[in-house]
Amino acid sequence: MVFKKILIALDRSSQSAMIVKQALFIAETQGSQLMLFHCLDLQTEEISPVIGIGTLSDVNMYNTFQRLHHESLQKDLEQVRDWLATYCEYASAKNITAELDYRIGNPGVLICDRAKNWGADLIILGRRGYSGLSELIMGSVSNYVTHHAPCSVLIVQGIQAEEDEEFSQEISSNITN
Repeated sequence: MVFKKILIALDRSSQSAMIVKQALFIAETQGSQLMLFHCLDLQTEEISPVIGIGTLSDVNMYNTFQRLHHESLQKDLEQVRDWLATYCEYASAKNITAELDYRIGNPGVLICDRAKNWGADLIILGRRGYSGLSELIMGSVSNYVTHHAPCSVLIVQGIQAEEDEEFSQEISSNITN
C-alpha cells in the first residue's frame, strides 16, 4: 500500500522527534506529503463570572483571569506553531512537502477529523503506555484514533530517549545551517 498523505499527530512528548523520524522515512520512500498536527487539549474548568457575592471587584477579577488565560493560550499557540514549523523546515530540506496545523480541543476527535478533511491515507502517532485503570481514567488518544480513524493508523511505541535526543539535535543543526 502506498501512503500519499500522512498525518503526523504530535503531543510534545519525548516521543515526538522519533514519530517524525518514522514519518520522514515513509515519506521519503513513498513520495508522501506530510501534515504535522498538534492538539492543545484544554481541560480546564471555566471560571465562574460570579465569584463570591457579585461585587465589582469579583467582576474585575474575572476579567483579569480571562485576559491572563487568553494571553497564556496565545503564547502556547505561538510555541506550538514554531515547534511544528521546525519539523516542516527539516522535511522541506529533505525535499518532502510538509505543512502544519494545530487545533484546540479533544485530540482523538480532532486528529480523526483532520485526517478525514485532509484526505490522509495514514495517521502516525505515539502512545504513552497507559493500560488498564490508567487508560480508563486518563483516556487514550491512540486507542480512540485506532477505532475511529478514516484511514490506516501506525502507532509508534518503545522509543529510546537517546535516539530522540540525537534526532532532535540533527534537526536543529540542519535548520541552522
